[in-house]
Amino acid sequence: MHALTESQIRKSFVNASLRERNALTLPLDFADIDWENTDYVGWRDPKLPLVGYMIVPVDDRPVGIMLRLGGRQPRTRPQCSLCEDVQLPNEVAFYSAKLAGPAGRKGNTVGTLVCSNFECCANVRVRPSKIYAGDDPEAVRSQRIESLRTRADGFARRILDKG
Repeated sequence: MHALTESQIRKSFVNASLRERNALTLPLDFADIDWENTDYVGWRDPKLPLVGYMIVPVDDRPVGIMLRLGGRQPRTRPQCSLCEDVQLPNEVAFYSAKLAGPAGRKGNTVGTLVCSNFECCANVRVRPSKIYAGDDPEAVRSQRIESLRTRADGFARRILDKG
């Protein structure tokens, strides 16, 4: 993912109003983001506990998505729809997002299960055990990274109503 400025991040949001874009709080570690090893940027808003944000590269441009944490979380431990990690060290939550454009203004949304604090990029980079990776753990890791990118792109395209 290409490094982004604060201005680029705010302008990237396709399903947030101008007021919401101006009010969003950037991630606390914004200056330390490892853009080269980031497939998408995601964070929770420390001022708004039920709001999260994702920025996904789609066709080489950033697509920002404002998310709302679902009110009632699943009783069983779900699997993240993006990283699909079976040995998650973190919680997974249901997030919904308004669609971009007229559909979103009518209230249409889509939902997905995502790592609660958007740890997917780190999860897919963990070296898999031999049980899961066989003789080539690096190939499995590379495939997991590419799969995460594909699923994040697909989710962003659903928001844009291009998927």
